[in-house]
Amino acid sequence: MTDLKHASTSARPKRRISGIGQVLIAVYAILAVGATGRSAVQVIFKFDEAPVAYSLSALAAVVYIIATIALVARGVVWYRVAWATIVFEFVGVLTVGVLSLTVPEFFAHESVWSYFGRGYVFIPLVLPVLGMWWLAKHPPSRDPRVEGGAA
Repeated sequence: MTDLKHASTSARPKRRISGIGQVLIAVYAILAVGATGRSAVQVIFKFDEAPVAYSLSALAAVVYIIATIALVARGVVWYRVAWATIVFEFVGVLTVGVLSLTVPEFFAHESVWSYFGRGYVFIPLVLPVLGMWWLAKHPPSRDPRVEGGAA
């Protein structure tokens, strides 16, 4: 009887995402929704006031959407997409953060990444660091029994 119970347990796929990974994905999803809503309103109603800032907000929204999907999706390709989007996000936050401090006239209005994500409690600055750490610690498995396995 115990052998049957053990066999059915080992046959089930192991979860790839748990603990901090679930929190990370939830925060990315919340940022995706928030940045999408904010940028949509900005682009539709106020684009002429600050086209650079509002275009950057729209870009950030797209990055957060793709990162969220890539973190949830299975396989090596999505793992690489997650890395690419999160590294792009980090470079974007750093670049826009520095530019918003040094050339503030480029940002008549703040974008998601202005001042290193100040309008979002600096979450855009911290989140990609946590995302890269998590991805480095959780590469896709080669074991087909594990969700997201490459084989």
